[in-house]
Amino acid sequence: MGSPSTAARVSTRPHRVASTPATRFDRRLSEILTHATDVFCEKGYEGASMRDLSRASGMSLAGLYYYFESKERLLFLIQKHTFTTIVQRLKARLDGVSDPEQQVRIFILNHLEYFLANQAAMKVLSHEAEALKNGFASELAAIKREYYRICVGLMEELKRERGMQFSTRIAVLSLFGMMNWIYTWHNPRVDADAKQLANEMSDIFLRGVMTSGKGRR
Repeated sequence: MGSPSTAARVSTRPHRVASTPATRFDRRLSEILTHATDVFCEKGYEGASMRDLSRASGMSLAGLYYYFESKERLLFLIQKHTFTTIVQRLKARLDGVSDPEQQVRIFILNHLEYFLANQAAMKVLSHEAEALKNGFASELAAIKREYYRICVGLMEELKRERGMQFSTRIAVLSLFGMMNWIYTWHNPRVDADAKQLANEMSDIFLRGVMTSGKGRR
């Protein structure tokens, strides 16, 4: 494409409009992504149009195309923001924690808290995971791999510290299987909040892993 990329336009806007604080633009960007998330959640990625996104965000169609050349770009930004936020929060929470079991519990709590607070985004991420192509998919895959590797590292440390043997890959993917579909069944009127749910899910997962691992030593 001959025009500058969206990332470049977004990063240069505060310099072109010096009187507009970057934080104001960031807030507007966040609002647009929130509206886009709701539209994708309701209509699906394929069923949503840029005109739908324009109406939901309150931004003109021309303005929307100026900052986001396609709805794929919006989907990418939604997913990037979600995974980047989860990873950053996780690293902050793990800082200074040395006990491997507690680290795994923190991982689970961090994941569930974000998922339950952002269920529309989680639905979009789960249902539209294959919609991104080319460079968008590659950049997002790198963030996902980092998140996966963090969990692998925590499980490996738990194995070493407790002297256990089990498949780290199976354990990690099973854990994600437990956590990732919570938006399909969680009902805040009858189900526990994120903290209690994380405690119970951690108990179920860790007891299973530790029981299996001890039997293989």
